Order: sequence, then C-alpha cells, then structure tokens
Amino acid sequence: MFFAERHERILAALAGGGQTVGRLAESLGVSESTIRRDLDILARAGRLERMYGGAILTTGSRANITDSGVIEDPLRTDASPDADLRQRMAHQAAELVSDGEVVVLDIGSTTPLVARALRGRPVTVITSNLAVFDELRDDDAVELVLLGGVLRRNYQSLVGPLAEQVIGQLSADTMFLSCTGVRGGRVVDNMAVEAPIKQALIAASQRIVLLASELKFPGTGAMRLCTLDEVDVLITTPGTPEHELEGSREAGRKVIIA
Repeated sequence: MFFAERHERILAALAGGGQTVGRLAESLGVSESTIRRDLDILARAGRLERMYGGAILTTGSRANITDSGVIEDPLRTDASPDADLRQRMAHQAAELVSDGEVVVLDIGSTTPLVARALRGRPVTVITSNLAVFDELRDDDAVELVLLGGVLRRNYQSLVGPLAEQVIGQLSADTMFLSCTGVRGGRVVDNMAVEAPIKQALIAASQRIVLLASELKFPGTGAMRLCTLDEVDVLITTPGTPEHELEGSREAGRKVIIA
C-alpha cells in the first residue's frame, strides 16, 4: 500500500470515531511504529495535532485517536458520534425525492441512510457506494444502477477511470452530495481517489443537494468538489454557524435544518 492511500485511510478512520494505534496497524497491515510515523507526517502537514500517546483531528470532528482510546468502525453509520445528525439529514433528504426521479447517492456514510429511507419508492438510484447497494439490492421498487470501477474494500466504494467513463453517459435529476468539509465557499473532501467520481456525478446531475452536518463547518479536506454556488439545497443541523446559513440563504440556496 502506498503511503498516500494509508494516510487517507487513517484520516477516514479518525473522521468516523476513536481508534487505537494497534487497531489501525492491524487493519492496515503495518506496524504500530509505521502508524506513529504516519501520524507525525500528517501532523506536520496540519491534518492532525499530535498529542502524548496519540493525536486528534485539527478541525471539524469530534473524533480522536489515542493509543488507548475507544475503538469504533468508521464505516458503521449507526455507531459514529454524529449518527443522530446523519439520520435526521437522511430523513429530510428522502422527503425531497419525488416518485419517478433519478437520484444519485454519493460515496459517504449519510447516503446509505438516505437509501434506507427510499426503500419501497419507485425511483432510480445511481451509486458507486456499496453500502447504498446493500440497502437497496433486494428492493424490487427501486431501479438500482451500480457504477463499475476499482473496489476500495475498506471504504465500500467503486472508483477509477471505468466509473468516470460510465458517469459521462448518465443524467440524473438529483444528487445527494457528501463531503468532509465546507469552508471559504467551497465544498471539499479528503479522499483524492473519490473526488473525480464526485465531480463527475455533480456534472451529470440537474440538482445538487449537499448533506453537511455542523461537524463539516469547516471540516477537513483539500480536494475541491464544487463551490457552494453550485449547490441548490443545503441540508445541515442546528449547530452549523449562523453566518454560514445566512450566506447560503442570501445566495438563493434552500437551507433545511434537520
């Protein structure tokens, strides 16, 4: 595994909840000393703040990592610190979908909850998110389109040039977009390999609905997905800074507080 991919996986684990260094080393198949060196590198890059025995994310997350901290699986949406926030946003998102729509459900941990809320609805769902696929695979009411690509097992997603080529042939009514941060008028993500997929899906969709809880303001990430001007609807939670909401409303975006 290249170190850049390992760093992405470390950051994704931190965003989902506490992890021990030992658990990270085991899940990534490297030594604990390698994990500690990775944390030092990420700290020098400003992604982490190193602490005695561990580290914490610098911004936008309640998650932390310590050498003896609580272990949580970052892919379990029901176990994450903001599970309730995500569930409420997912409910609001499903309310925006009309029967017969073609809907894109992005890579992320909130969109599988949206998929669950859409079960039994006569809609078409396009996704490269395998957690979304698992929610809808047995639902006869939903027309499910799974994009091809390279499997990222730890993130339950399909990525790469094959997926991007397929997206170029698609047209969707609504995309529900996930991100790792919103700041400076930009929607950003910390996964470089996922960003091209998200950008292509944005271009293929008529309406963009951003799912960003209060923890995403400002959040983390250096890969720009789009600007807030390209977002039609913002679904967020009560703790989002008021000036962020005012800016969105003044720009004509619909803001929904879940």
